[in-house]
Amino acid sequence: MARSAREVVQTVVDGVTVEVRRSSRRRRTVSAYRQEGRLVVLVPARMTRAEEGEWVRTMVARVAASEQRRRRSDTELLSRAAHLSRTYLGGQARPSSVRWVTNQESRWGSCTPAEGSIRISDKVRGMPGWVLDYVLLHELAHLLEPGHGPGFWALLSSYPRLERARGYLQGVAATSGLALSDD
Repeated sequence: MARSAREVVQTVVDGVTVEVRRSSRRRRTVSAYRQEGRLVVLVPARMTRAEEGEWVRTMVARVAASEQRRRRSDTELLSRAAHLSRTYLGGQARPSSVRWVTNQESRWGSCTPAEGSIRISDKVRGMPGWVLDYVLLHELAHLLEPGHGPGFWALLSSYPRLERARGYLQGVAATSGLALSDD
């Protein structure tokens, strides 16, 4: 029995709550993303139940592998931040967490000083290491100085590529039409 083009089915696969959404507009591709604690898998409406089941298992495995890589990557990011704090801030900035995020549209990074958490936009991932180091240092400095006043910039003044990294980010923002700034 064929399912309707708009049918949404929720199931559990390997301990993961999965919501399968069929679309008559989707022709061949299958995609998946996390939403509110569940995995949403988008499939073409004409797909058989057997094909759907196979793709759901495949997408659960792919997302799990991606999340595992991201966790390792977050650990490496925290280690890099600790090194930068020791090198440029005398070890004073001690974040509780540093992680990559995909939901930052208007910032390269953000910091919540009260929690000690730092989030770095995944837009920075492919940039040169010295740019990532600047973004991390910028957020580490916010753990010590919340605003962008003279005290904040004094904390960053020992980073040798400060102005070069800021210029790089401004150039990327301008050529991409992004309203991103580090101020």
